[in-house]
Amino acid sequence: MTTDQMFTRRRLLIGGAAMLGAAGTTGTAALLIGDGGPGTAPARATTPAAGPGTLRALKPSAYRLQPIAGHGPPARRRTLVRAAVRRKPFLRVDGRGRSMVLTFDDGPDPRYTPDILRILRDHDVRAMFFVCGEMAVQHQDLLREMADDGHVVGNHTWSHPLLTTLSRSRIHSEMARTCEIIDKAYGEPPLWFRAPYGAWNRTAFQLGAELGMEPLAWTVDTLDWRTPGARTIAERVENGAGPGVIVLSHDAGGDRSQSVRALRDYLPDLLESGYRITVPQRKYT
Repeated sequence: MTTDQMFTRRRLLIGGAAMLGAAGTTGTAALLIGDGGPGTAPARATTPAAGPGTLRALKPSAYRLQPIAGHGPPARRRTLVRAAVRRKPFLRVDGRGRSMVLTFDDGPDPRYTPDILRILRDHDVRAMFFVCGEMAVQHQDLLREMADDGHVVGNHTWSHPLLTTLSRSRIHSEMARTCEIIDKAYGEPPLWFRAPYGAWNRTAFQLGAELGMEPLAWTVDTLDWRTPGARTIAERVENGAGPGVIVLSHDAGGDRSQSVRALRDYLPDLLESGYRITVPQRKYT
Protein backbone atom coordinates (compact mmCIF):
# COMPACT_ATOMS: atom_id res chain seq x y z
CA MET A 1 0.00 0.00 0.00
CA THR A 2 1.41 3.39 -1.01
CA THR A 3 1.79 6.33 1.34
CA ASP A 4 -1.08 8.11 -0.42
CA GLN A 5 -3.34 5.08 -0.02
CA MET A 6 -2.47 4.77 3.67
CA PHE A 7 -3.22 8.46 4.16
CA THR A 8 -6.53 8.21 2.33
CA ARG A 9 -7.56 5.00 4.05
CA ARG A 10 -6.96 6.58 7.44
CA ARG A 11 -8.94 9.59 6.34
CA LEU A 12 -11.79 7.34 5.23
CA LEU A 13 -11.78 5.49 8.54
CA ILE A 14 -11.95 8.78 10.43
CA GLY A 15 -14.75 9.92 8.13
CA GLY A 16 -16.67 6.71 8.66
CA ALA A 17 -16.59 7.16 12.41
CA ALA A 18 -17.70 10.76 11.98
CA MET A 19 -20.57 9.72 9.76
CA LEU A 20 -21.88 7.10 12.14
CA GLY A 21 -21.61 9.44 15.09
CA ALA A 22 -23.50 12.19 13.32
CA ALA A 23 -26.19 10.29 11.47
CA GLY A 24 -26.76 7.49 13.94
CA THR A 25 -27.27 5.02 11.11
CA THR A 26 -25.22 2.45 9.24
CA GLY A 27 -27.18 2.51 6.03
CA THR A 28 -25.14 5.29 4.42
CA ALA A 29 -21.65 3.84 4.67
CA ALA A 30 -21.13 3.52 0.92
CA LEU A 31 -18.49 5.36 -1.03
CA LEU A 32 -20.14 7.97 -3.21
CA ILE A 33 -18.50 8.52 -6.59
CA GLY A 34 -19.23 11.69 -8.53
CA ASP A 35 -21.62 14.59 -8.19
CA GLY A 36 -22.39 15.51 -11.78
CA GLY A 37 -22.09 19.13 -12.67
CA PRO A 38 -20.38 20.63 -15.71
CA GLY A 39 -19.17 18.15 -18.25
CA THR A 40 -19.31 14.40 -17.99
CA ALA A 41 -18.84 12.91 -14.54
CA PRO A 42 -16.58 9.93 -13.87
CA ALA A 43 -18.20 6.53 -13.57
CA ARG A 44 -20.20 6.11 -10.37
CA ALA A 45 -20.12 3.32 -7.85
CA THR A 46 -21.72 2.57 -4.51
CA THR A 47 -19.34 -0.08 -3.27
CA PRO A 48 -19.15 -0.21 0.55
CA ALA A 49 -15.75 0.36 2.10
CA ALA A 50 -15.21 -3.32 2.84
CA GLY A 51 -11.55 -3.49 3.69
CA PRO A 52 -7.98 -2.96 2.52
CA GLY A 53 -8.74 -4.19 -0.98
CA THR A 54 -11.35 -1.52 -1.60
CA LEU A 55 -8.91 1.26 -2.44
CA ARG A 56 -7.04 -0.97 -4.87
CA ALA A 57 -10.30 -2.00 -6.52
CA LEU A 58 -11.32 1.63 -7.07
CA LYS A 59 -8.13 2.72 -8.88
CA PRO A 60 -7.64 5.20 -10.41
CA SER A 61 -10.58 6.70 -8.49
CA ALA A 62 -9.08 5.65 -5.15
CA TYR A 63 -9.46 8.96 -3.38
CA ARG A 64 -13.10 9.04 -2.42
CA LEU A 65 -14.54 10.43 0.77
CA GLN A 66 -17.22 8.67 2.75
CA PRO A 67 -20.38 10.69 3.41
CA ILE A 68 -20.18 13.40 6.07
CA ALA A 69 -16.45 12.85 6.49
CA GLY A 70 -14.22 15.46 8.05
CA HIS A 71 -10.75 15.90 9.45
CA GLY A 72 -8.89 17.76 12.12
CA PRO A 73 -7.91 21.41 12.10
CA PRO A 74 -5.10 22.69 9.87
CA ALA A 75 -1.72 21.31 10.90
CA ARG A 76 1.82 21.86 9.71
CA ARG A 77 3.68 19.54 7.35
CA ARG A 78 4.20 16.04 8.73
CA THR A 79 1.87 16.51 11.68
CA LEU A 80 -1.22 16.64 9.46
CA VAL A 81 -2.30 13.00 9.81
CA ARG A 82 -1.24 12.77 13.46
CA ALA A 83 -3.26 15.88 14.33
CA ALA A 84 -6.32 14.55 12.55
CA VAL A 85 -6.17 11.31 14.49
CA ARG A 86 -5.49 12.98 17.83
CA ARG A 87 -8.50 15.26 17.58
CA LYS A 88 -11.14 13.01 16.12
CA PRO A 89 -13.75 15.11 14.33
CA PHE A 90 -17.44 14.71 14.04
CA LEU A 91 -20.00 16.59 12.05
CA ARG A 92 -22.62 18.02 14.37
CA VAL A 93 -26.02 18.76 12.87
CA ASP A 94 -27.80 21.39 14.93
CA GLY A 95 -30.89 20.14 16.70
CA ARG A 96 -31.97 16.71 17.90
CA GLY A 97 -33.83 13.96 16.14
CA ARG A 98 -34.90 14.30 12.51
CA SER A 99 -32.41 16.88 11.21
CA MET A 100 -31.23 17.00 7.59
CA VAL A 101 -28.95 19.19 5.47
CA LEU A 102 -29.72 20.38 1.93
CA THR A 103 -26.74 21.25 -0.28
CA PHE A 104 -26.59 22.81 -3.75
CA ASP A 105 -23.51 22.65 -5.98
CA ASP A 106 -21.99 24.49 -8.96
CA GLY A 107 -23.66 27.91 -8.61
CA PRO A 108 -24.60 30.57 -8.16
CA ASP A 109 -26.67 30.81 -11.33
CA PRO A 110 -29.00 33.81 -11.80
CA ARG A 111 -31.52 31.58 -13.60
CA TYR A 112 -32.08 29.12 -10.73
CA THR A 113 -30.34 30.19 -7.53
CA PRO A 114 -32.73 33.11 -6.80
CA ASP A 115 -35.73 30.77 -7.00
CA ILE A 116 -34.06 28.30 -4.64
CA LEU A 117 -33.27 31.11 -2.22
CA ARG A 118 -36.89 32.30 -2.33
CA ILE A 119 -38.24 28.82 -1.62
CA LEU A 120 -35.86 28.38 1.32
CA ARG A 121 -36.80 31.83 2.61
CA ASP A 122 -40.51 31.09 2.35
CA HIS A 123 -40.01 28.09 4.65
CA ASP A 124 -37.44 29.79 6.93
CA VAL A 125 -34.86 27.11 6.07
CA ARG A 126 -31.05 27.34 5.90
CA ALA A 127 -29.00 25.36 3.37
CA MET A 128 -25.44 24.99 2.07
CA PHE A 129 -24.23 26.25 -1.31
CA PHE A 130 -20.96 24.89 -2.67
CA VAL A 131 -20.06 27.52 -5.22
CA CYS A 132 -17.61 27.57 -8.11
CA GLY A 133 -15.39 30.64 -8.19
CA GLU A 134 -15.94 31.41 -11.87
CA MET A 135 -19.69 31.57 -11.19
CA ALA A 136 -19.38 33.40 -7.88
CA VAL A 137 -17.18 36.17 -9.26
CA GLN A 138 -19.90 37.02 -11.80
CA HIS A 139 -22.78 36.87 -9.31
CA GLN A 140 -21.43 38.17 -6.03
CA ASP A 141 -24.83 39.66 -5.23
CA LEU A 142 -26.20 36.14 -4.84
CA LEU A 143 -23.47 35.25 -2.33
CA ARG A 144 -24.37 38.36 -0.35
CA GLU A 145 -28.01 37.27 -0.45
CA MET A 146 -26.98 33.85 0.88
CA ALA A 147 -25.14 35.55 3.71
CA ASP A 148 -28.13 37.76 4.53
CA ASP A 149 -30.38 34.70 4.71
CA GLY A 150 -28.01 32.73 6.94
CA HIS A 151 -27.00 30.06 4.45
CA VAL A 152 -23.55 28.44 4.52
CA VAL A 153 -21.33 28.93 1.46
CA GLY A 154 -18.66 26.32 0.73
CA ASN A 155 -15.81 26.00 -1.77
CA HIS A 156 -16.39 23.86 -4.89
CA THR A 157 -13.20 24.97 -6.71
CA TRP A 158 -12.90 27.66 -9.35
CA SER A 159 -13.73 25.77 -12.58
CA HIS A 160 -15.04 22.35 -11.41
CA PRO A 161 -12.09 20.20 -12.58
CA LEU A 162 -11.30 16.61 -11.63
CA LEU A 163 -8.75 17.40 -8.91
CA THR A 164 -7.07 13.99 -9.01
CA THR A 165 -5.72 14.84 -12.49
CA LEU A 166 -4.19 18.21 -11.54
CA SER A 167 -0.81 19.33 -10.21
CA ARG A 168 -0.47 20.55 -6.64
CA SER A 169 -0.12 24.17 -7.75
CA ARG A 170 -3.24 23.96 -9.92
CA ILE A 171 -5.29 22.42 -7.10
CA HIS A 172 -4.14 25.19 -4.78
CA SER A 173 -5.11 27.83 -7.31
CA GLU A 174 -8.56 26.31 -7.83
CA MET A 175 -9.23 26.28 -4.11
CA ALA A 176 -7.49 29.49 -3.00
CA ARG A 177 -9.02 31.73 -5.68
CA THR A 178 -12.48 30.51 -4.73
CA CYS A 179 -11.78 31.13 -1.04
CA GLU A 180 -10.85 34.71 -1.89
CA ILE A 181 -14.01 35.49 -3.84
CA ILE A 182 -16.21 33.86 -1.17
CA ASP A 183 -14.48 35.91 1.52
CA LYS A 184 -15.00 39.09 -0.50
CA ALA A 185 -18.64 38.54 -1.48
CA TYR A 186 -19.99 36.43 1.39
CA GLY A 187 -18.13 38.26 4.13
CA GLU A 188 -16.00 35.42 5.54
CA PRO A 189 -13.85 32.60 4.15
CA PRO A 190 -15.44 29.19 3.62
CA LEU A 191 -15.17 26.50 6.31
CA TRP A 192 -16.25 23.64 4.05
CA PHE A 193 -14.94 22.19 0.79
CA ARG A 194 -16.48 19.74 -1.65
CA ALA A 195 -14.37 18.29 -4.46
CA PRO A 196 -15.99 18.18 -7.90
CA TYR A 197 -17.30 14.67 -8.63
CA GLY A 198 -16.57 13.75 -5.01
CA ALA A 199 -12.94 13.09 -5.97
CA TRP A 200 -10.39 14.00 -3.29
CA ASN A 201 -6.72 13.10 -3.09
CA ARG A 202 -3.97 13.61 -0.52
CA THR A 203 -3.06 17.02 -1.91
CA ALA A 204 -6.66 18.25 -1.84
CA PHE A 205 -7.00 17.15 1.80
CA GLN A 206 -3.78 18.90 2.77
CA LEU A 207 -4.45 22.14 0.90
CA GLY A 208 -8.02 22.25 2.15
CA ALA A 209 -6.76 21.98 5.72
CA GLU A 210 -4.15 24.68 5.13
CA LEU A 211 -6.89 26.96 3.82
CA GLY A 212 -8.97 26.31 6.93
CA MET A 213 -11.59 24.07 5.33
CA GLU A 214 -12.99 20.62 5.99
CA PRO A 215 -14.28 18.24 3.30
CA LEU A 216 -17.98 17.52 3.16
CA ALA A 217 -19.61 14.85 1.00
CA TRP A 218 -23.24 13.69 0.99
CA THR A 219 -25.51 10.77 1.76
CA VAL A 220 -28.32 11.20 -0.78
CA ASP A 221 -27.48 12.05 -4.39
CA THR A 222 -30.56 13.31 -6.25
CA LEU A 223 -28.79 12.86 -9.61
CA ASP A 224 -30.69 15.97 -10.68
CA TRP A 225 -27.97 16.79 -13.22
CA ARG A 226 -29.38 13.93 -15.31
CA THR A 227 -32.73 15.82 -15.44
CA PRO A 228 -34.86 12.76 -14.55
CA GLY A 229 -37.93 14.88 -13.82
CA ALA A 230 -38.92 16.94 -10.80
CA ARG A 231 -41.08 14.18 -9.34
CA THR A 232 -38.23 11.66 -9.51
CA ILE A 233 -35.84 14.09 -7.82
CA ALA A 234 -38.37 14.76 -5.06
CA GLU A 235 -38.97 11.04 -4.55
CA ARG A 236 -35.23 10.41 -4.18
CA VAL A 237 -35.03 13.01 -1.43
CA GLU A 238 -38.15 11.82 0.36
CA ASN A 239 -37.18 8.13 0.11
CA GLY A 240 -33.67 8.88 1.36
CA ALA A 241 -34.74 11.14 4.21
CA GLY A 242 -33.41 10.31 7.65
CA PRO A 243 -31.61 11.80 10.66
CA GLY A 244 -28.24 13.26 9.68
CA VAL A 245 -28.81 12.90 5.94
CA ILE A 246 -27.04 15.33 3.62
CA VAL A 247 -28.77 15.82 0.26
CA LEU A 248 -26.83 16.69 -2.90
CA SER A 249 -28.56 18.83 -5.54
CA HIS A 250 -27.42 21.47 -8.02
CA ASP A 251 -28.37 25.07 -8.72
CA ALA A 252 -26.16 25.48 -11.79
CA GLY A 253 -24.19 23.54 -14.39
CA GLY A 254 -27.14 23.04 -16.75
CA ASP A 255 -30.92 23.29 -16.80
CA ARG A 256 -31.85 23.14 -13.11
CA SER A 257 -35.53 24.03 -13.48
CA GLN A 258 -36.41 20.47 -12.40
CA SER A 259 -34.30 20.89 -9.27
CA VAL A 260 -36.20 24.08 -8.41
CA ARG A 261 -39.60 22.45 -8.93
CA ALA A 262 -38.54 19.40 -6.92
CA LEU A 263 -37.42 21.56 -4.00
CA ARG A 264 -40.78 23.33 -4.06
CA ASP A 265 -42.45 19.91 -3.71
CA TYR A 266 -40.27 18.00 -1.25
CA LEU A 267 -39.29 20.76 1.17
CA PRO A 268 -42.78 21.32 2.65
CA ASP A 269 -43.31 17.55 2.73
CA LEU A 270 -40.12 17.07 4.77
CA LEU A 271 -41.08 19.83 7.17
CA GLU A 272 -44.59 18.45 7.59
CA SER A 273 -43.08 15.03 8.31
CA GLY A 274 -41.16 16.51 11.23
CA TYR A 275 -37.73 16.97 9.67
CA ARG A 276 -35.68 19.98 10.62
CA ILE A 277 -33.60 21.37 7.75
CA THR A 278 -30.44 22.92 9.12
CA VAL A 279 -26.73 23.42 8.45
CA PRO A 280 -23.74 21.66 10.04
CA GLN A 281 -21.30 23.00 12.57
CA ARG A 282 -17.67 22.03 12.99
CA LYS A 283 -16.88 20.53 16.37
CA TYR A 284 -13.95 18.53 17.74
CA THR A 285 -13.65 16.01 20.52
